[in-house]
Amino acid sequence: MTGPAAVSGDGSPRAGGAGPVHDGLDRVSEILLPRPFYAAVVSHVVRKLTGHYVDGETPERKAFGMLAGRYRRGAVEVTAVFPLLCNLRRDARYAADMDEIVDRHAIPSQTPNEQRGWIAHPREILAIEDFCDTYAWSMFGNYHTHRVAWPDDPRRDTCTHLDRMLAAGSRQWTLIVSAVDLDRPIVRAFFEGDNDREAAVRVVPGPVEIGTKG
Repeated sequence: MTGPAAVSGDGSPRAGGAGPVHDGLDRVSEILLPRPFYAAVVSHVVRKLTGHYVDGETPERKAFGMLAGRYRRGAVEVTAVFPLLCNLRRDARYAADMDEIVDRHAIPSQTPNEQRGWIAHPREILAIEDFCDTYAWSMFGNYHTHRVAWPDDPRRDTCTHLDRMLAAGSRQWTLIVSAVDLDRPIVRAFFEGDNDREAAVRVVPGPVEIGTKG
């Protein structure tokens, strides 16, 4: 990877994933999310949106992360969650390209366009890729938050047009974490940010065999 991975404004990484990519990834019907990883995603979202940051983290109230997993007979089981720390969105070397995309495709919102989007630091993505390669996992998806209710979309639990434009061709699943109500987060999954290509997100007690009840 020679540059940062662009992640959508509201995002999907535009850099290639790690590990084996199964030909049927776009046809899975379920994303199996073990409860500890669901808790990791939600706690990341709540922490960021309530203004609590860790050392080295870009201090802004939005959360983005990557997901590793393995394809198992029509489903993907999440095997690791990687919250992203550094957002290069305001770095002058990269901001102009994202500005152009956001200005062209984003629906006006409470968040100014110049603050929308996430550009991942290549060091973070490379570390995740190396980790996934070690376990033969695929970096199959990503998650990000929608926190501002819109009049025609009060729950904000689906992908925006901007999400879809940035995710197109990525071969990644985009998980939207609706944080309009932090007490009742909603998680939904869409292939390449396409709302017509949804997989059910099923929270399970832990790693399971496909077909077993959890």
